[in-house]
Amino acid sequence: MTTQSMLVEINCTTGEVTERPFTPEEIAERERVAAEIAAQNLAREQAVAAKEAAKTSAALKLAALGLTAEEIAALQ
Repeated sequence: MTTQSMLVEINCTTGEVTERPFTPEEIAERERVAAEIAAQNLAREQAVAAKEAAKTSAALKLAALGLTAEEIAALQ
C-alpha cells in the first residue's frame, strides 16, 4: 500500500477546505526543489571540508617552519 501525499487547499474567503492528490507536475516540482536543496547542502559541506583541509595544511606548514602549537593557535 502506497501513501500518496495530499495537497490541502483552503479558500480564505469561504473557509472551504479541499484535499486532493498532488498532480504529476507538482510532484516533479517538489522533487526538483528537493534535489536542488540537496545539491546546495552538499556544496556547503564540501566548502566547509575544503576550508578545514586548508586550515590543517597551513598549520602543518607553519609547524614545519618551526612555529609552536601555541604560536599557530594564536594565528588562527
